[in-house]
Amino acid sequence: MGAAHHHEHHEGESLAEAAKRAFERAGEQWTPMRAQIFAALSGSTKPASAYDLAEAVSKVTGRRVAANSVYRILDVFVAANLARRVESANAYIANTHPDCEHDCIFLVCDSCGQASHVDDDGLTGAVRQAAEKAGFTRLRPVIEVRGSCAACSEGDVA
Repeated sequence: MGAAHHHEHHEGESLAEAAKRAFERAGEQWTPMRAQIFAALSGSTKPASAYDLAEAVSKVTGRRVAANSVYRILDVFVAANLARRVESANAYIANTHPDCEHDCIFLVCDSCGQASHVDDDGLTGAVRQAAEKAGFTRLRPVIEVRGSCAACSEGDVA
């Protein structure tokens, strides 16, 4: 297993189409509500909670969307590799490469709330191996690094 791998990152309409294809391959239906939730998620500049997404979609559609419904959709998105959950923030980000299965290492900024991810199969592979050696199965490594992003760190320099 290499230290990193490369894949195509999608954005905008390309991301929506890639997500729809991946979702349908997973045996799920791409309904108008799911498309609206994904559009709100992929348009968010920071990890979004179910409440954030419910509010955004409610504004666009002009009708109230319940956060419980959004949570159910987000669970399906995560299972289909369309979204990733940032555990420490109880929020979600769109997966910009839904055709690629891998474990993400999230970098979460404590100052501005931005989250990005790094793919490092060497690191996550080692975590998987250690867990398997301890008898764990059905693994889903979650690795989050908290700190200050480059933009916020610029202000920290004296």
